[in-house]
Amino acid sequence: MGLREDLERYREVGERAREDLAAFVQYGDLRPSAEDAISVPVKLVDLPEFAYDERARGGVGRAEDGPPRPGQPVGEPEPAAGDGDGDGDEDGKGDEAGDGHAGHETYEMNPAEFAEALDDRLGLDLEPKGKAVRERTTGDYNDVARTGPKGTLDFERLFKQGLKRTLATDFDEAYVTEALRVADWDVDDVFRWARGQSIPVSRAWLERRASDLDEPDRWDTIDAMEAACEMESTATRVRRDGVEDVALRRDDERYRHPEIREEKRKSVVVVNIRDVSGSMREEKRDLVERTLAPLDWYLSGKYDEAVFCYVAHDAEAWEVERAEFFGLRSGGGTRISAGYEFAAELLEEYPWREWNRYVFAAGDGENSHNDSEERVVPLMAEIDANLHAYVEVQPGTARRSNHGAVVEDAFGGGDDVAVARVHDEGDVLDAIETILASETEADE
Repeated sequence: MGLREDLERYREVGERAREDLAAFVQYGDLRPSAEDAISVPVKLVDLPEFAYDERARGGVGRAEDGPPRPGQPVGEPEPAAGDGDGDGDEDGKGDEAGDGHAGHETYEMNPAEFAEALDDRLGLDLEPKGKAVRERTTGDYNDVARTGPKGTLDFERLFKQGLKRTLATDFDEAYVTEALRVADWDVDDVFRWARGQSIPVSRAWLERRASDLDEPDRWDTIDAMEAACEMESTATRVRRDGVEDVALRRDDERYRHPEIREEKRKSVVVVNIRDVSGSMREEKRDLVERTLAPLDWYLSGKYDEAVFCYVAHDAEAWEVERAEFFGLRSGGGTRISAGYEFAAELLEEYPWREWNRYVFAAGDGENSHNDSEERVVPLMAEIDANLHAYVEVQPGTARRSNHGAVVEDAFGGGDDVAVARVHDEGDVLDAIETILASETEADE
C-alpha cells in the first residue's frame, strides 16, 4: 500500500470519527462550541514516513589516522549531538517501532450539519412547522393589473388581444359584396344570410357598401352567387396581404407587477430554565450542559430563525447570558415555578400563532413544598409550546425525584411533555432521544 492509499485511509478514519457524535456529546468538551458553531474534536493519525538514524551519518566508522588499511579494526560510530545513550531521545527511552501518537484538532460543524448527523444517529426526522408569514419575496413580473405605471404596460399582451379581435371580426368583403348584388335582396336579407354563414359583418358596413354598389342585380338567386363565388378564409388573406390595422382598446391594457410570494418562515424560540441552587454541584451542572446544549444546536439547525433565552432560578428567577447559564451556582433555596413564571413573561414577545416554542427545564428535582403540584404543573399547562421537557440530573443514583414524578403523573406521558433522567454521561444521548422523539411523535 502506497502513501496515497494511506492518506485516503486515514482521511476516512477521521471522517468516521467526526460523524459519530455520540462520544463527543456524552464525554467531549462542549465549552469551545457556541450556538452557531459546534467544535467537534477530530482525531488525527500521524501518517507513516521514513526516519533516518542520526548514527548512520559519516559511514559505519572511521580510523583515527587517515583512511583505514585492509584488516585494520575501526572504532564505534560516534553518537549524534544531543543523544543520550545513543537512541536519539533526551530521556534515553527510545520509541518502539510504530509507537507514534495521534493528535486532535477540531472540525467546525454548523447547526444544520449537527441536526442532520443527530437525526441519522438517533433515527429521527423532526419537520419544523411554518407559522405566520414572516418573509415576503418578490419574484418575476408575472402578475398583471388594470392600472400601473406606463413603463410597466404589457404591450405584447395588448397587441395580441387587439390582433385576436381584429382577426375575429375579419371577413371576405368581396364575397359579401356579391350577396348585395342578388336580385330583390336588400341589406336586411344579406345581413340575415351573413349571420347564418357566421360571417361577422355589421349592418352599418352593409349599408355603406350598398349605397355605392354597381351591378345591383348581377345574380338571380343567392344559390347562383354561392355556386359562382368562393369565400376566401381569413388565414389565406393574412398570409397574402398581412394585417394593416390592429385595433387597440383601453380595456385590453394590462400592467405588469412583480409576483408576491408569501412564505411561512420557520421560527423558533427556546427557553432554557435551570436550577442554580446550592444543591446543583459541578457534576450536575455538567450533565445539564451535556443535555441542553445539543438540543439548542439541533433546533438551531432545523429552523430558519432561532432565538434562545436562558433563565436561572433558585427561589427567584432571572435571565442570564448563555455563557453564564451552565456554570452559574447560587446558595439559595429552590422554587421551580419561579423559572416558569419568568419564562411565561419572556414568551409574551413571541406569540404562539407566529412562533414555535420549546421550554426545557433542568435540575436535580428538588423543589419547595407543593410547588410542583400547585404552581409548576398549572404553568406548564398554560404556556403553549411544541414541547415541554424536564431534564432530571441525579448523578450516581437511580432514585427519582418527586418533581419529575409529579410532571409525569400530571401529563400522563402526553406528546408535548417529556421527562428525561440523566444519572451519568452514558444517559445523555438517551435523554436527548427521549425529548426529540416526543416532539417527532407530536408532529405525526
